[in-house]
Amino acid sequence: MAEYLELNFCPQCGGPLQDREAYGRVRRYCPACDRIIFRDPKVAAAVLVEKDGKVLLVRRAFGPFKGRWSLPAGFVEYDEEPASTAVRECQEETGLEIRLTGLLDVLPGEGLPGEANFTVVYQGEVVGGTMRAGDDAGAAGFFHPDELPPLAFASTRQALERWRKGHYR
Repeated sequence: MAEYLELNFCPQCGGPLQDREAYGRVRRYCPACDRIIFRDPKVAAAVLVEKDGKVLLVRRAFGPFKGRWSLPAGFVEYDEEPASTAVRECQEETGLEIRLTGLLDVLPGEGLPGEANFTVVYQGEVVGGTMRAGDDAGAAGFFHPDELPPLAFASTRQALERWRKGHYR
């Protein structure tokens, strides 16, 4: 499990935080504004797009795992639904417009720095656009299940293993 930076100051008022028992565990607490601090998990959304027996992947242009490949994916913004994130990230990273056709899985992360705690994986199909790498992707392409490049995240590896075994069909 990853180590996380401890919060020392209240995000609401800036006052110093203390530890306090709350809701079954010790949590950070601000006595100045009487606020309990909940450390919410990071959630990502990804899309598995299959075409002619191949899967769409993007090569990461930045860390973590720069140069490795993953499903088109990204963090869910606070004001966004996971499905919207999956569609947006796919378009930003690949240039392809997709339509979601189903929810495939919710997969845990490994707790590594920069990695989502959970990834919501959707299935999608291409409905437009032109393939071109963009945003934080250095390349994009379709890969046969027996010729996958080095993969970045546990959630990508798990989703592709289940896809290869036919669990998503």
